[in-house]
Parts: sequence; C-alpha cells; structure tokens
Amino acid sequence: MTERKPADMSFTSWIDQQINQAADAGAFDNLPGAGKPLPKRDEADAGQAWLRAYLRREGVSTEEMLPTPLRLRKESERLAENVPAMRSEQEVREAVTALNQQISHSRRFPLDSPIFVPLVNEEAMVARWRESRPAARAGSAAVADKSGAGSLGRRSRWWHRLIGPRQR
Repeated sequence: MTERKPADMSFTSWIDQQINQAADAGAFDNLPGAGKPLPKRDEADAGQAWLRAYLRREGVSTEEMLPTPLRLRKESERLAENVPAMRSEQEVREAVTALNQQISHSRRFPLDSPIFVPLVNEEAMVARWRESRPAARAGSAAVADKSGAGSLGRRSRWWHRLIGPRQR
C-alpha cells in the first residue's frame, strides 16, 4: 500500500484499484459490526455521542470532563455516601482533609467557572461514620428520636423540606 501512483493513472482509479486489491486479499473480512445497522442517533445528541463513545473506548469517566467546582461537589457527595464503609475515624478525617485541601486550592487558583464549593464539615462526617457503626446505632437511637433529623449539623435539601419526613 506504500507504492506510488503511476503517472498515467488518475487518482480515483488508483484508489479504487487499491481498495479492490485489499478486498480480494480479505482485509475487510470479519470487521466488528459487519452486517449490523449503524446506531440511531438524534440530531441534537449527535454532537455529544461521539465524545461519549470516545471516552468509553478510552476508559475515561465523563466526570473528569466536568469543570473543577462541579467535580469537587460530586466528590463531596460521594464522600458523604462512602463514609459508613470507611474503617476508622482517622480514615474519615484524612479523606475529608484531602478533599478540603482540593477545594481550598481550587478557590485560591480558579481555573474554571466561579462556582462556590463549600468545605466539607469534618465533624459532621465523623458523626455520620459513628452513627453507621453497629454499636453506636443501638445507643444513639433514643437520642436521635429526641434530637430530630438535623442532628448531623447539615441543612436538609430543599425537596426534603417540601415533601416532609413522612413521605421520604
């Protein structure tokens, strides 16, 4: 395929000749997706579909494409979900400290959009970790009933305030 085009042959016929030679040699046999229809895409989604397919092929999460403040907010939400699975209070404190350092760094040197990201409350995360421990659950059940739902020191989400605690 590295041969030069003969001077007496047109460019299109030379390309067609090379394609025919490759097809005869079996270069196009057993290609992935052969005989299957192309995936249907909306016109509005077509501009983003290639990017999602590329990221999936390369093994990159779409979260890495987010602006830094939004990525940090997602990390703080994920940290709140993963706190009960952590093994020790020290591990919780180290994870919160590391995330707060990233947030502070992004506040000092903003590279993206100016979206405010609040620091993670370390004591609230430690309290959440303590509540998730089996021994702490039995002892704190009576205290939790008296203190109410806001015992973690964090504000409830606006939709939780709208629907009320009984419907959740």
